[in-house]
Amino acid sequence: MKKSKFSESQIVAILKEGESGVPVAQILREHGISHATFYKWKSKYGGASIGLVSPALDGLRARW
Repeated sequence: MKKSKFSESQIVAILKEGESGVPVAQILREHGISHATFYKWKSKYGGASIGLVSPALDGLRARW
């Protein structure tokens, strides 16, 4: 599986831009991501803060 070029904290920061009112099209252009990627991230990380994402995902990685 290909590794993402964005860390979890970067993904959450990108999603926070969308929540703050920045148009999605502008976010996609600035970060070079597709609509599908943005909305997949939103469904996976939506509503999470940077502090909550990393420890939860580290626990999942330890199991693999």
